[in-house]
Amino acid sequence: MRARQFDLIAFDWDGTLFDSTALIARCIQLAVTDVGGTPPTTQAASYVIGMGLMQALAHAAPDVPAEKYPQLGERYRHHYMARQHDLSLFEGVLPLLAELKHRQHWLTVATGKSRRGLDEVLRTVELAGVFDGSRTADETAGKPHPLMLNELMHEFSVTPERTLMIGDTTHDLQMALNAGCASVGVSYGAHVPDAFHELKPLHVAHSVRELHDWLTEHA
Repeated sequence: MRARQFDLIAFDWDGTLFDSTALIARCIQLAVTDVGGTPPTTQAASYVIGMGLMQALAHAAPDVPAEKYPQLGERYRHHYMARQHDLSLFEGVLPLLAELKHRQHWLTVATGKSRRGLDEVLRTVELAGVFDGSRTADETAGKPHPLMLNELMHEFSVTPERTLMIGDTTHDLQMALNAGCASVGVSYGAHVPDAFHELKPLHVAHSVRELHDWLTEHA
């Protein structure tokens, strides 16, 4: 077994481990329509994935007044909850996580989801005991603010040099930079990887299989 380069690996959730970006974008569009706003394009709705919910909805619906944000958030949750059981982990994610656990990395989640939403998906049998810790935007700060990573590093007494963030958006990679951590981007989620390069990820993986291979070799 190779020596570890990183002790703590933090994963984004939606679009990195969970195949949910198309549904999230559609639910944002439906929620904005419900409150009388102009629905964003799919590209614009996808761009905000990874931010905290209110931050994301405000960015995606600039013509919706602030007093309607609670209703906007409620409508988003309504549409997402009605469809979330159709979603699943990307193929290959469970073997990837099992391999990293075997190598004794700390595995964590740093996500723009709410604590309630993340806990619901982590209660499934296949994910029981996989993750050692997690932080959500509603209990810390939305990406790219580094608070999620800072708290996880503090919890496990790991330095930024020994921490790796993996995500599918520029928000994830910028958060890693802000926290002084290394990052790896994945191109199969919410953001096209054209803007990743300037955020200096160590690698951009184009599939879960490629991510698995890179982490086995380099993490």
